[in-house]
Amino acid sequence: MIDHLGALTAPDFLAVLAVLALWAVSGWVIEHPPARRPSVSLIMQDYRRDWMRQFVTRQPRIFDATLIDSLRQGTAFFASASMIAIGGGVALIGNSDRLRGLAQDLTLAADTMQVELKIILALAFLANALLKFVWAHRLFGYCSILMAAVPNDAADPTATPRAAQAAEINITAAKNFNRGLRSIYYALAALGWLFGPAGLVLAGLASTTVLLRREFASQSRDVMLSR
Repeated sequence: MIDHLGALTAPDFLAVLAVLALWAVSGWVIEHPPARRPSVSLIMQDYRRDWMRQFVTRQPRIFDATLIDSLRQGTAFFASASMIAIGGGVALIGNSDRLRGLAQDLTLAADTMQVELKIILALAFLANALLKFVWAHRLFGYCSILMAAVPNDAADPTATPRAAQAAEINITAAKNFNRGLRSIYYALAALGWLFGPAGLVLAGLASTTVLLRREFASQSRDVMLSR
């Protein structure tokens, strides 16, 4: 691997650092937005707490059980998709003939070694996404158990505290799910490296722009904030 790194140029290293910085900074801004302009992710945290407050008095609770199951299924889908994509990328790296053909087709890729490294960057983002999705799926499972532990009697002194616990676990699960989604965005951006350092930076900027627009300037955000 160290020998492989020698195939990269200084612009390549700078482009990788730039994309990693965009990934880290965008995630931090989304999870810690300015108080005067909350992100969609932060707004949804309040709605999740409201959900659990309503859950205490809702009878029957079939809707809530269906909703949490839907969240788990969605998370499982993305985890499976990430695993398949990782498998495909690893298979491509292991197929030297096909990789050599890809390197020849890309005029900005000097050799097979460079293409291999560029695919590994995308695989690293996908691996991070897979870990986040798996953990989110497990947390949604914990949340469903906590919800089941909430007494049917709203007057029970443990009802509201347990619902609050379920809300916080739900929020943590959603946070990890969103982190996994952001990694998917940057895994796609990493493929821009196949067209050179400039392609990687431009793809990273495009992904960051899409993410920030959806979190801070989307129509859905306006709807959530409307009263």
